[in-house]
Amino acid sequence: MKITDFKTLIFLLLAFPAISQPIWRGLSGLPLSWRYEDIHFLNADLGWAADGVGSSVFKTTDGGLNWAQQNVPPELYYRNIEFLNENIGFLGSLSPNFYKTNNGGENWELVAGLPPEVQAICGLDAVGDHTIYGCGAWFGPAYVIKSTNSGATWQYIDMSAYAETLVEVLFVDENTGFASGGGVHGAIILKTVNGGGTWSEIYRSDIYGEYVWKLQRLFSNPQVVFGSVESIAPLSGKLLKSTDGGVTWVSKDVPDTDIQAVGFITENHGWMGGHNSGFLETFDAGTTWNDTGFGMGLNRMQIFDGNLVYCSGEMIYKYSDETLSTVQVSDQKPKNLNVTIAPNPIKENLNLAIDFQRADHLVITIIDSHGKVLKKLPSETISAAGRRNYSFLFPYKSGTYYLSLHYDFGAQAEKIIKK
Repeated sequence: MKITDFKTLIFLLLAFPAISQPIWRGLSGLPLSWRYEDIHFLNADLGWAADGVGSSVFKTTDGGLNWAQQNVPPELYYRNIEFLNENIGFLGSLSPNFYKTNNGGENWELVAGLPPEVQAICGLDAVGDHTIYGCGAWFGPAYVIKSTNSGATWQYIDMSAYAETLVEVLFVDENTGFASGGGVHGAIILKTVNGGGTWSEIYRSDIYGEYVWKLQRLFSNPQVVFGSVESIAPLSGKLLKSTDGGVTWVSKDVPDTDIQAVGFITENHGWMGGHNSGFLETFDAGTTWNDTGFGMGLNRMQIFDGNLVYCSGEMIYKYSDETLSTVQVSDQKPKNLNVTIAPNPIKENLNLAIDFQRADHLVITIIDSHGKVLKKLPSETISAAGRRNYSFLFPYKSGTYYLSLHYDFGAQAEKIIKK
């Protein structure tokens, strides 16, 4: 068909308007945060966001257009949030305190009856009408908690035989699910088919110090499962993909070490990111990546379909084709810990001082220039802000090494030279 005049062209443009393409936007109505650690949406409109350092929870009933702050206790760091229904929800922190609400987040109370081994809840997943799973902790030890009566009572499952740390749980139904984290064989994924009674290892990276941080099942094909691997400098993070429900996995490098968030809307098109990166995008299942230059501090993506995705980071992001009121997105990266290594180059001892801005948890790992872990110190709980000094023997040959520091608010690597 030929367009013969200007009036015909105008008619066609009005009759067949251009299809709006979904894009990522930062939502207004929320304060900028060090990091919104988690989000949970029951449907496209009703959702909650947990602000880690800000020790706050916000609720939206209109898809993120407006947010209301909820009444939550002050806490060290809120790590995750999950709801069974519009009233019953759970809020995990990086302390032994675990909270429940019965009125949609208006009020929260401590969950009683958990054993002292529960030091934090790093992952939550509600499945079915009454079942909720949790896991922890990223700094150890490894355990799963489970309730089949909407959080009235809880079962504690010791996971030390399978892992050193657990970060994420993802369940297909009340009995079949996955747990991921790290262990003596590096990043790991575990699977259960009997509600956590027994577990089998279905993936490991064989690089000690790595974690499988997040898991995602593709909404259009539940047999397709993705995972994010947070690695240690100087190594790259990884995208994991399984097309057979977790029986076999393909691993591909991602151009950042600190990879945590993962979200795919097709088998090939998706995004990843972490504390120090925004949306890294791929259209070929991770063979190549494009840094979009947008966003920061990504952690959790929740996908409804190919046109609607939410993501937590330094703000809450929404991928949609809506016309939204948005805010200017900051490109400022989170501040690292102030670490002093003196002297550097070192001779026999490694001496360092760390200035903590607040209470924290810390894991120190020493890695050689090839990414091999030489030593991992026991995790440490930092009870208050202040400077802490460390000194230990460094019995390794001359060369370049990396000191990996993993803490509640991020991860960083410092280069060490041994004379």
